[in-house]
Amino acid sequence: MEGTPFITVEGPIGVGKTSLAKAISDHFQYNLLKEIVDENPFLGKFYENIEEWSFQTEMFFLCNRYKQLGDINGYYLSQKQPVVADYHIFKNLIFAKRTLNQDEFQKYYQIYQILTSDMPKPNVIIYLNASLDTLLSRIKLRGREVEKNISPLYLEQLSLDYEHAMLEFEAQHPEIPVIRFNGDELDFVNQKEDLFLIFNTLSKHVFKRSPQL
Repeated sequence: MEGTPFITVEGPIGVGKTSLAKAISDHFQYNLLKEIVDENPFLGKFYENIEEWSFQTEMFFLCNRYKQLGDINGYYLSQKQPVVADYHIFKNLIFAKRTLNQDEFQKYYQIYQILTSDMPKPNVIIYLNASLDTLLSRIKLRGREVEKNISPLYLEQLSLDYEHAMLEFEAQHPEIPVIRFNGDELDFVNQKEDLFLIFNTLSKHVFKRSPQL
């Protein structure tokens, strides 16, 4: 892989992105970028009434992630320091396409294009997916107050949106490998062998070899 490693972990809500990103950060000694969720003042209202609060919610996330990625680029990537993140800003379009009406999305997309035109792109993406039952179970287990009203139908549709978006991303960016893992088959939080499998697979892309774990 050319350039400073910038690895992003992606997937639908509840799939384990932050847990895996932190584990990668600890193992490889990479800087960790975590998205800020709980500070979004509109998120709880969004899950109660998506139509009414979607634009405010998406705009907050866009501006917040733009600032975070700008800081990461300035403080770490430009200094040749590797980073692993539990999201990338392109995920904003996945959510915005689902929740915004056509007029809102066109305005949103124009702003997105302006803000992200010079943002760093990951050179490896880890894509986690899982069944609806697994996602709902993990969301319930972590017990976030703002997520208690998530609709299973919304979550199921979001998972399908992610599948489509990742296929589209691979077609548009063949130079960026997407490594897929099934969250129903791997329990990297509780099973060390599953976590080491992910580490080894990632290492083949980052170092072009498997490390001695």
